[in-house]
Amino acid sequence: MPQRVAAPPLRSRTVFAAAHVVADPRADVSPDGPVAVDWDATLAFRRHLWRHGLGVAEAMDTAQRGMGLDWPGAAELIRRSAAEARAVDGRIACGVGTDQLASPAAGLPPTAGLDEVRRAYEEQLALAEDCGAQAILMASRALAATARGPDDYLTTYDGLLRQASAPVILHWLGPMFDPALAGYWGTQDLDAATDTFLEVVAAHPGKVDGVKISLLDAGREIALRRRLPDGVRCYTGDDFHYPELIAGDDHGFSHALLGVFDPLAAVAARAVRALDGGDTEAYHDLLDPTVALARHLFEPPTRYYKTGVVLLAWLAGHQDHFTMVGGLQSARSLPHLVRAHQLADALSLFPDPDLATYRMRSLLKVYGVTP
Repeated sequence: MPQRVAAPPLRSRTVFAAAHVVADPRADVSPDGPVAVDWDATLAFRRHLWRHGLGVAEAMDTAQRGMGLDWPGAAELIRRSAAEARAVDGRIACGVGTDQLASPAAGLPPTAGLDEVRRAYEEQLALAEDCGAQAILMASRALAATARGPDDYLTTYDGLLRQASAPVILHWLGPMFDPALAGYWGTQDLDAATDTFLEVVAAHPGKVDGVKISLLDAGREIALRRRLPDGVRCYTGDDFHYPELIAGDDHGFSHALLGVFDPLAAVAARAVRALDGGDTEAYHDLLDPTVALARHLFEPPTRYYKTGVVLLAWLAGHQDHFTMVGGLQSARSLPHLVRAHQLADALSLFPDPDLATYRMRSLLKVYGVTP
């Protein structure tokens, strides 16, 4: 039976790690077929995150949402992870989107109108809330393809926030993570998009726990968080500048909802606990050196960062194979993977460095390279 999380909660910052899924390598599936997930290993990894005192951001892009994980698979992931969270007293927030609908990014013509987009969001919102999870309203490819301007975004989000039974997290994911989201909030002008985004928040501040910004632009995030209503958190999704954004300045700080904290869970938790104790120097000593690895994992094309994340989970012993949903383990080159291992090893991220080295050498042999 699952046991309650032993780690003390983080106090000074709310920190979520967006978690990856573990594929079932034994399943006979095709890249465009139904997903096959190793549920035992997937849930065990979430317990690993909770043991460090982090929250789990579930069914997000780190879990290959829209890049191998379809809506039926995401729905099952939300159900199982939410039940596990209740069993071990872990914090969880789940991605709510519209991926039941045809995706332009998958080469399919956008057929959904705004009503269909709204109903798809509502279906997923209901599932997350019925499971007892906090909802993260993710950016929608279908809405980006359908909306004719900012007013369509305002109307859609207004309806969703009115229905939400508890405060949600609003997620703005930039096109570097998903090219289909270019021009989100109805414009390519980021200043105008920011105004529309903040207009959504201002209309329903009691229904917005916080906003997650994934634009890889620290200055823009800082400027936006200073404009948020009192009580609305800013969750950084900036996997390049997270140490400085979480540390903050005289005007405030960002909380965190980060894919890079999947492989960095232990060090991230130690760093934030240093902040809890007022030791900013120790915080930076722990977290600043991880940025080189993060920048490597998230180098363009940024959306393929999941491959490096899963590689590191395998090397660290959290799963028994380097296989991904949809075959995405092939999305990064061998030199990229070798460098990820080197950077992670230099940070002492592997509980068993010898195991990590053995597994990396075995991967090199698969590629026909003699270690």
